Amino acid sequence: MILTEHISKHWVVIRYLIAGGYNTIFGFAVFSGLFLLLEHQLHYIFIAIITQVIAITNAFLVYRYLVFKSSGNIIHEYLKTYLVYAVSGVLSILLLALLVELAGLHPILGQFLVIVATVIVSYFGHSRFTFKQPQE
Repeated sequence: MILTEHISKHWVVIRYLIAGGYNTIFGFAVFSGLFLLLEHQLHYIFIAIITQVIAITNAFLVYRYLVFKSSGNIIHEYLKTYLVYAVSGVLSILLLALLVELAGLHPILGQFLVIVATVIVSYFGHSRFTFKQPQE
């Protein structure tokens, strides 16, 4: 029984990483498509904001149904998803500034390290907060 639970936890991480790759490509494709359609009507920042709402909603659905297979309250989990992304976003900006300004790293290397850290923080945020299953 313990071995089965251990393997199951690893599959969640693998599904999370695959879903994260898909979500990244999805978000980039949505931004690119919207930009090409709306570049003469909307500033790119507004296009990015619209993209974030679409991409986070997509990520929520993928994580809820394919990664964590949650059956919790959908509204609560959706709002928690935005909270996790907000915390992750603020942390990533602060960490990037620290790595570039204080540690002297090149911004591209800093951003790469930030992405790695953000994936980890987001996983724990979603697995232990957004989609946390009640103890049986």
